Amino acid sequence: MEKVIECVPNFSEGHDLSVIRQITDAIGSVQGIRLLDVDPGESTNRTVVTFVGEPESVKEAACRGVRKAAELIDMSKHRGEHARFGATDVCPFVPVAGATMEECAEIAREVGRRIGEELGIPVYLYEHAATEAGRKNLADVRAGEYEALQERLAQPEWKPDFGPAEFNRKSGATAVGAREFLIAYNINLNTTDRRYANEIAYEMRERGRWKRSGNIDPFYYKGDVVYFEEGKFADGNSEFVAGSFDELAKFYQENYGADLYQRYQAIGLDPANLVGRPVYKDGMFTHLKGIGWVVDDYHCAQISLNLTHYNVTPPHDVLEAARALAAKRGIVVTGSEIVGVVPFDALRQAGRFYLRRMQKSTGIPTRDVVTTAVQAMGLNDVAEFDIDKKVIGMPVHDGPLVGMKVADFIDEVSRDTPAPGGGSIAAMAGALGSALASMVVNLSIGKGEFDPRYDELCQLAERAQSVKDDLVRAVDADTEAFNEVITGLRMAKDTPEQLALRSKAIQAGYKLATEVPLRTAELCGEVLNLCQSVADIGNKAVMSDAGVGALMAYAGVQSAIHNVRINLPHTKDEAFIHKMKAELDRLLAESKAICEAIQQQVESSF
Repeated sequence: MEKVIECVPNFSEGHDLSVIRQITDAIGSVQGIRLLDVDPGESTNRTVVTFVGEPESVKEAACRGVRKAAELIDMSKHRGEHARFGATDVCPFVPVAGATMEECAEIAREVGRRIGEELGIPVYLYEHAATEAGRKNLADVRAGEYEALQERLAQPEWKPDFGPAEFNRKSGATAVGAREFLIAYNINLNTTDRRYANEIAYEMRERGRWKRSGNIDPFYYKGDVVYFEEGKFADGNSEFVAGSFDELAKFYQENYGADLYQRYQAIGLDPANLVGRPVYKDGMFTHLKGIGWVVDDYHCAQISLNLTHYNVTPPHDVLEAARALAAKRGIVVTGSEIVGVVPFDALRQAGRFYLRRMQKSTGIPTRDVVTTAVQAMGLNDVAEFDIDKKVIGMPVHDGPLVGMKVADFIDEVSRDTPAPGGGSIAAMAGALGSALASMVVNLSIGKGEFDPRYDELCQLAERAQSVKDDLVRAVDADTEAFNEVITGLRMAKDTPEQLALRSKAIQAGYKLATEVPLRTAELCGEVLNLCQSVADIGNKAVMSDAGVGALMAYAGVQSAIHNVRINLPHTKDEAFIHKMKAELDRLLAESKAICEAIQQQVESSF
């Protein structure tokens, strides 16, 4: 899967559009960068830019943006409502697809080092890229803002991670980090009463709400606020009342497994000085911020939410909780809205969640899963939700071969060019075999006799879809691999040095041209195992399709192995050739045995 990284730099300029445009032009000048959003704020005098791309492109684009901001923005003249301490105030990297948080942390370190060394700007690493615990929190790193920066840089404990420990009057300092993806998510209600939206938002958000008593059902906000009293420390989530905060904290730890001291400190209250302060009831979700508001353009109230860790608190879980809370209060959730973009994985999780609730197969094509999520979450309720624009990191089959019409692809194979050839056809055969395996499972799910095996069948279908997609990508990958050979053959050969380089490049190209079809053969072998599993399901109505899927997969194994063998001698690497031949013999024997066993099952079912 392609690695997709998001970068969300915040620049300390929100008024001068020409400055903002020059910065975004610098970012967009990097090939492969997709600029998603530019959001200038006048009162904050700050612009938030969002862009995505592959790791190398994102690193370069971030550096160009920071460099241009350092040229154009003078922090000594900056005024704005938002906390800030640099021309490029923060520059976080976010894993979107195919990338890990540690990879983003390493990107942050590389970019931070370049900013420090090339631009002479002090750089602090924060969140997942932080070098020490005291620097994880951005608020701690930025404490005192630009006005206190000169004094802080003089303190040994606040020596920057990169760049000089010297005050850069014009550019200030920059915080570079790695964090989770933030999903801006709004839930729409059939009312224009903001109180109702707040009622549900406060119930769900991590911060929670004031504890109330009395007239709290169904509208909690109508109750009387409960306060801490001398010798009476009420639990926010139950009827328990302790005689001291220490006793209450012990109860909280034993019953909820959390630290009550940290809970109140996070709210901004001193645990040692709570008498007369409101008791807080816990929210339903962690990593969730929320408030209610009314959007005049939509003629409805919305629960406005920020999901800061969607793998812990996914949007579909929040939506279902909101639907239950709303129904209890006689309110209807009409749909929801994603502001900006959303990671593919978040909607894949949602789509599979709703498919399971319907007892439908989760092993269907990727776009179908996402479409299910869009429909179930009502994402088209107040504005159009364009999957191609709103979902980032979504796997797509956009290779030049797989993007062709079937007839055009067949014509392309028939022409007098060495590629596409047998390797691409092997991958296509295997992909069709895996598609048939998925089809057999999906035609079985929903039939009463197979209900007890629903989870097992969904796992089979999901795996068949995944292998199918890998093989579809291999159709183009095989042609691209042989192109390396052609590139080597076209290299200059006029001198001994050129001949040596050319020979080395050709051998490397042929090695790649064997490794790619070997991977295709292995994937086709996996398709045979999937076909065996679906044949064992015993749905006689589609048993012949399981057999055809196996034949296609076995043809893919044989065809891919032919491609490996014809290229092997050209690698001129005897150890590599010996290892490959042993692997091919094993794979071919295993595949043949599985295919023959499946055909016997199919024959006996007729």
